[in-house]
Amino acid sequence: MSTDVTDKVPAAAPPGKGSGSSSGEGLLHLVLNGLRRNMRQYGMLIALGLLIVLFQVWTGGDLLLPRNVSNLVLQNSYILILAIGMMLVIIAGHIDLSVGSLTAFTGAFAAVLTVQHGVAWPLALLLCLAIGAVAGAAQGYMIAYFGIPSFIVTLAGMLIFRGLTEMFLEGQTLGPFPDGLQKMGNGFLPEVGPDTNYHNLTLLLGLVLLASVVWQEVRDRGRQKEFSLEVAPTNLFLLKLVAIAAAILTLTLLLASYKGAPIILIILGALVVGYGYVMRNAVFGRHIYAIGGNLPAAKLSGVKDKKVTFLVFLNMGVLAALAGLVVAARLNAASPKAGLNFELEAIASSFIGGASMSGGVGTVLGAIIGGLVLGVLNNGMNLLSVGTDWQQVIKGLALLAAVGFDVWNKRKSGS
Repeated sequence: MSTDVTDKVPAAAPPGKGSGSSSGEGLLHLVLNGLRRNMRQYGMLIALGLLIVLFQVWTGGDLLLPRNVSNLVLQNSYILILAIGMMLVIIAGHIDLSVGSLTAFTGAFAAVLTVQHGVAWPLALLLCLAIGAVAGAAQGYMIAYFGIPSFIVTLAGMLIFRGLTEMFLEGQTLGPFPDGLQKMGNGFLPEVGPDTNYHNLTLLLGLVLLASVVWQEVRDRGRQKEFSLEVAPTNLFLLKLVAIAAAILTLTLLLASYKGAPIILIILGALVVGYGYVMRNAVFGRHIYAIGGNLPAAKLSGVKDKKVTFLVFLNMGVLAALAGLVVAARLNAASPKAGLNFELEAIASSFIGGASMSGGVGTVLGAIIGGLVLGVLNNGMNLLSVGTDWQQVIKGLALLAAVGFDVWNKRKSGS
């Protein structure tokens, strides 16, 4: 009995379509498939990249000037701090409207302590963080244990803290702050080492960050394989590492060619790493996702939902206090009008960064990406001299598009 072997011989490649073209098409196919499966995760990251490219072209290269990049970090640092806490609140299925007023109140409290009463700034910093913790705990207790909706409690908090700010400052701006506190909002890392035309410490930190991120990505991929979980194809994974490395090195060189990394960027980086670890690996982070995703099931699983909710709002109060100190230090004064609309910026950053209206979905990195999207929009439109009226319209459309994308993505997944 004969065997036909002709179907086992590979067909000749068509003219102009050799192995190089096939491998390129295969890589493109893998990238597109990976993006489709992780659209929520990568969608806003791609949008941020496109925004940077567009404004870089429209502003004639001004957007990515080293000085402007440094200012972009300083101008948006307090919103990014608030966005981290707000992301946790939204993941847990709640909202916090009081963070802008609490930010103003803690800045006013710091000014009264340091300027009027001569309290040392490190002690004033600790007292302000404690005030933020007490404020967040009070709101969290009413929400978690009394069952009052978070919208109502934090709306009341917004009015209360704004009124207390007016009372503390007596309607006037109070400053300046001590030098040590000013550096939190405006300072840069010190110069070290020989003259290389770059900020050596920033270069070193950038290389350490790059090595840490690559190690973490490789480690996570190895753990996923160990537990037989689905991982991205090797080509797509390598492409992701190249993109991460390019972004980190570009930012490092831009900052190192000006004054170096701002101090607040180091604080912000520590917050992102710490909270990212908690939300990915810690039991507390898993419980936040559980109560936001399915509260009845979380209760049946033994999750102490009231305690988790209480701690989420306590944490939000501490981060709001930190943001208040940063914005007051940057302005070198406490103002009764400080923090206006900060809560809306933080909420918008969370939703643009992938949070879901129904809770249970979102990441700390997503909050940072969402905040950077708004920051690049603000900075780019200012460079183009776009009026504040149109800026509000454009940011509103961006928020609407992000939430609309979330709804569309859910419907597509459900179908």
